[in-house]
Amino acid sequence: MFQTFDAPTRPDQGPPRLAALRNVLRQEGLHGFIVPRTDMYQGEYVAPCDERLAWLTGFTGSAGFCAVLQDIAGVFIDGRYRVQVTQQVDPTAFTPVPWPETKLGPWLVENLPDGGKLGFDPWLHTKAEIDTLKAATESRGIELVVTDNLIDRIWTDRPTPPRGKVAPYPIEYAGETSEAKCARLADDLLRKGIRTSIITLPDSICWLLNIRGSDIARNPVAQGFAFLHSDGRVALFMDPDKTADIDDHFGPMVSQYPLEAFSGAMMTLTGQVALDPKTAPVAITRLLRDTDVEIVHQDDPCILPKAIKNAVEINGTKAAHLRDAVAMVQFLAWLDQNAPSGDLTEIDVVKQLEAFRSGSNALREISFDTISGAGPNGAVVHYRVSEDTNRRITPGDLLLVDSGGQYLDGTTDITRTIATGSVTGDQKACFTRVLQGMIAMSRLRFPRGLAGRDIDAIARYPLWLDGRDYDHGTGHGVGVYLSVHEGPQRLARTGEVALEPGMILSNEPGYYREGAFGIRLENLIVVQDAPALGDNRDQLCFETLTWVPIDTRLIDLDLLGPAEKDWINGYHAEVLALIGPRLEAETLSWLRHTCAPI
Repeated sequence: MFQTFDAPTRPDQGPPRLAALRNVLRQEGLHGFIVPRTDMYQGEYVAPCDERLAWLTGFTGSAGFCAVLQDIAGVFIDGRYRVQVTQQVDPTAFTPVPWPETKLGPWLVENLPDGGKLGFDPWLHTKAEIDTLKAATESRGIELVVTDNLIDRIWTDRPTPPRGKVAPYPIEYAGETSEAKCARLADDLLRKGIRTSIITLPDSICWLLNIRGSDIARNPVAQGFAFLHSDGRVALFMDPDKTADIDDHFGPMVSQYPLEAFSGAMMTLTGQVALDPKTAPVAITRLLRDTDVEIVHQDDPCILPKAIKNAVEINGTKAAHLRDAVAMVQFLAWLDQNAPSGDLTEIDVVKQLEAFRSGSNALREISFDTISGAGPNGAVVHYRVSEDTNRRITPGDLLLVDSGGQYLDGTTDITRTIATGSVTGDQKACFTRVLQGMIAMSRLRFPRGLAGRDIDAIARYPLWLDGRDYDHGTGHGVGVYLSVHEGPQRLARTGEVALEPGMILSNEPGYYREGAFGIRLENLIVVQDAPALGDNRDQLCFETLTWVPIDTRLIDLDLLGPAEKDWINGYHAEVLALIGPRLEAETLSWLRHTCAPI
């Protein structure tokens, strides 16, 4: 359960591994090879055996890839990782490339010779990716060559694939039986004339079959593939050792097969077969071309139903957040008492927070590696403390702590930025702009049918007025005892899916000053129907799920309007009412002081 603090690759290990890969390229007659972050399940979080990008380069971010050519190796990273990548890779061997501003296709056109051959593992890339890359490079005659994974040839001590046990997910948490889910989705396939949908996302399979796994640290998923047929039958392809203890959970409509049988089973499919081009490996498309099926490209049938939580899931998530808030309040009270000493380190903070969460006896796992960034480390958006980077918290540092827990009834994700001593007016101003953005999103009403891209700017507006911004989305979807990062909904310029009641999202604006400090505030929110108001237009709004105090010592009160002050005071009154009765006397006294009206 507890976090470790080692790094998969030291920067000095990168160059010899890169040299070994280039030797393989020369042997294969290739000019380059793509090393993505993802595994064949297209997961954001991957098992140790699939951490090829980190093993080669040292970069541990949750998104990105490396394009290895004979004379340059570009590590493509988005705005969240611009600082992190410079700390983790050897700059003499790897060149950071800002992405998506610089796209892979044009970069290859610039760096590969005409007619160059670029190798890729078809199980690690989607059809959408490869189609985009072909379109961008075909004018120069660049050939995309299917090959086995060349990293695996040189990674001699690669870990074995995970074989974690699978457990049933009880109906009192799921709120709907697996049979009902399969029937509901199968009816939709039948209406569309689709005979089979191939499902490749592990969290989709876990949601559909009401199971949870242990293949990926922090995310209770089981890796495998599945067919959902239009008559409601499911064929599950998964290591049989994983499910050996729960055979009685699956009803007669679910048939189990080993993962190795998946490719051969596709050869037996007939009729129209649905495949999500954005999430399914392109290898599947290539295999299906050798059959008589008609491929229909459409979204994973589970992805939207999974995102729209039912009442049981929402109520469970609320209970998980109250439980989690107790641990967070205990932690913040402890931090206030101990941080001024100057004796704490970032790792001390991580360990203590995990201990408070474990104290509930309900924590199954943390939901991601805790981000504990003091001072300049807080400016690394997805900073992961290690023994090498562990910083002592100097009084006066801003401390950014982003963390969460996995509970049977819900998944939490919360960020607070905390003062550990005296703060400057500049720090207060930046913090207040971030807070204003979070408040604006929390209070928002908006017309039904809008997507995240339509409202992302609401949280940025206070920062924009001050000439500032942040290089990540405002919010991501969150699962229920599943992945802490869940699609398709998101509050971001890339969020194209209309928001619907029941969707859970994070609300997390931030501000980061490289070499100085980072600020982020994050609550989880759930979309709901807005109460009637004004012309009674059809509108949606957000209900807050997270109840943990905000550090008012960092607020510049002169920048706040009356409505914003009212929101903070109302929020803190609710925190005190909901969490106060769950605390011991000393921590309750701290909370009363912290939640005092401003």
